[in-house]
Amino acid sequence: MRKILLTTAALGLAATPALAEISDGKVKIGILNDQSGVYADFGGKNSVEAARMAVEDFGGKVLDAPIEIVSADHQNKPDIASNIARQWYDTEQVDSIMELTTSSVGLAVQALSLDKKKITINTGAATTELTGAQCTPYGFHWAYDTHMLAVGTGGALVKEGGDSWFFLTADYAFGYSLEENTANFVKENGGTVVGSVRHPLSTTDFSSFLLQAQSSGAKVIGLANAGLDTQNAIKQAAEFGITAGGQKLAALLFTIAEVNGLGAEAAQGLNLTESFYWNRNPESAEFGKRFLERTGSMPNMNHAGTYSAVTQYLKAIQAAGTDETEAVAAKLHEMPVDDVFAQGGKVGPNGRLIKDVYLMEVKAPGDIKEPWDYYNVLATIPGDQAFLDPAKSGCPLVK
Repeated sequence: MRKILLTTAALGLAATPALAEISDGKVKIGILNDQSGVYADFGGKNSVEAARMAVEDFGGKVLDAPIEIVSADHQNKPDIASNIARQWYDTEQVDSIMELTTSSVGLAVQALSLDKKKITINTGAATTELTGAQCTPYGFHWAYDTHMLAVGTGGALVKEGGDSWFFLTADYAFGYSLEENTANFVKENGGTVVGSVRHPLSTTDFSSFLLQAQSSGAKVIGLANAGLDTQNAIKQAAEFGITAGGQKLAALLFTIAEVNGLGAEAAQGLNLTESFYWNRNPESAEFGKRFLERTGSMPNMNHAGTYSAVTQYLKAIQAAGTDETEAVAAKLHEMPVDDVFAQGGKVGPNGRLIKDVYLMEVKAPGDIKEPWDYYNVLATIPGDQAFLDPAKSGCPLVK
């Protein structure tokens, strides 16, 4: 009789829906990025603050478990980033790592996270390899990528007659990917690439590189770099009279943070592509002003993307009823993304968030009506045009 009762009890437990399960009694999210170097304005401590805002707006708990944000500076070095990530996973109970500015860092941490069976949501790195040949079931790419930047900024300049290009490229994975994507787009639309030169990350003297670009005679000099590197290249190009001589600069990854750092006078007329602009609609303006009050600056696409990534991760945990990786990853793949950053967004089978992006032009100083009112929105580029078709991404998970 006792045996029958035990069997019945076991069957009863199996038929009962699983209770909410949160490992270690909390959800812990790591924001790993550059907080002291060339990309500190692009992401840095403001991305950490965006993550904290997301947690506060979510209510501070998920499935009755507290949510904790931790952060660290990876100094743009993949080995340092991997060591931090491994320590977070192995000894500090971090459940997911996000932001990951710098493509070499993003690729390294995504690969480690596959081994550890942990979710990464990359908002700060650009290479399409994250959702291409090096994709994983637990890796997501959220804010932008090099294909989007090539279609947006590169496309605008080719259409305006900028059909010959010379690239000034950061010498690591991000720069190579951005140059390759933009060069392919230029060639597909009848343009030519007359040359390129690579520069070290965080260089301060662009004179020799800019002189090569100037002497090439290319109509467009594509700056396949970011952050302070792009700002310094633009400033020094003005000193050499490059734009005054008729050549155009294409800032292929440039955001409102860098525009503000450079100043409207120097940045005016630049075309650039972002997936978020604080002054685009009332909802984005409300978020931007709250962010400004906390940080002293308006959010760029990386900051807003980090807010969105944290929010969507927490929604996925709530929907899954657990923070177990497989269950949460499945929800992240299937749930629509609707928030201040993405409206009607969807996640492809390779982990790429597909959403509309915006081609911008930096206003002339006299046209700026209020602080941070830097952009004219020239065009909205639908997500299915801006981002590579997942079926063509090269991700082995996409059949």
